[in-house]
Amino acid sequence: MPPRAAPYARRMDDVTVASRPFRQVDVFAEAGLLGNPVAVVQDSIGLGTQRMQAFTDWTNLSEATFLAPPTHPDADYSVRIFCPGRELAFAGHPTLGTCHAWLEAGGTPKGDMIVQECDIGLVRIRRTASRLAFAAPALRRQGPLDEPELDLIVRGLGLQRGDVVDHQWCDNGPPWRSILLESAQQVLGIRPDETLLRGLDVGVVGPHPAGADADVEVRAFFTKGNGVAEDPVTGSLNAALAQWLISTGRMGSSYTAAQGTVLGRRGRVHVEQSGEDVWIGGNCVTVLQGTATI
Repeated sequence: MPPRAAPYARRMDDVTVASRPFRQVDVFAEAGLLGNPVAVVQDSIGLGTQRMQAFTDWTNLSEATFLAPPTHPDADYSVRIFCPGRELAFAGHPTLGTCHAWLEAGGTPKGDMIVQECDIGLVRIRRTASRLAFAAPALRRQGPLDEPELDLIVRGLGLQRGDVVDHQWCDNGPPWRSILLESAQQVLGIRPDETLLRGLDVGVVGPHPAGADADVEVRAFFTKGNGVAEDPVTGSLNAALAQWLISTGRMGSSYTAAQGTVLGRRGRVHVEQSGEDVWIGGNCVTVLQGTATI
């Protein structure tokens, strides 16, 4: 771990509040404000679960992460990942954003790759001159969706059952229920029904025509508070989709996914299969840096 910034602490409502080093990182974008931001608290020592959750909810971002020294001898750091209302065993864009913040603050990996410890286990991260990429964790659940749930999702997306080319559980921490459509245009045309989709994590993917600057278009919908939100760019979903689509021959061993288009973002997720690993990569840009008083 990088050296801790000298904190100050005070008492407020029986909670110890301290100034902690903080970065907000835009992930899966070549420039800031075009990807998916994650709040990274770079020193969570002494910070309780309720406080982490409260800070995450306050940021109004899709995720916030909290760094700590590793407990596993092979890990470079440990991280806890929260989204509004709950803690996650794993999430993709927080993994890359946290690693970027850790490296930028002076973190030095023990080996050729960075090893992140989180609730799902150890996650390997590799870096090139311009990108970071994580090895997709094993799926905790896969296989086709149950027809009653599929019917609910189809109606919630404003689609017809015949629009669905294929469907699959893509659970690698977040329990993504994934739908494959015939085209990216169909994906971009979805207008979700929050009432029907509430309580579900739903991913949708469809291919772009040949010659486009991305091979597929992805959208992700998840419950946030009392409603349903759309995630700008989603590493965990893209990781699980890649494992599904490559293993079934629907996509080749290397492709690029676009996400966030409807939200005015330009997310790009770079997928590459190498041996038994599927790597999910993207650019990271620090947009905010300073301290968080929590």
